[in-house]
Amino acid sequence: MITITAILHAKPGAEAELQAALLAVAAHVQAAEPGTIDFFVSRDAETPAVFTTYERFRDRDAMETHNGSTAVAAFFATAKPILDGPVTLHICDEISAKR
Repeated sequence: MITITAILHAKPGAEAELQAALLAVAAHVQAAEPGTIDFFVSRDAETPAVFTTYERFRDRDAMETHNGSTAVAAFFATAKPILDGPVTLHICDEISAKR
């Protein structure tokens, strides 16, 4: 299993727009990506401009399908001008999971 953890910071006043863009990706994943096992979007409880995604993929091909999707491209087109700094991204091999 391949995982991605991403941490994103919205510019002040752009929190709702970034949240909507992330939820649009989540809807696409739900409807069209069987190789994406899980896709979580979270918002920091104390710093609402900080969002985290946690994504689990069947394999590297599924991850590449997701990352190359029109939904991800549309997300970055929307998000780029409203992000406050670079996205922190960790691509990992899952070594344990609670089932």
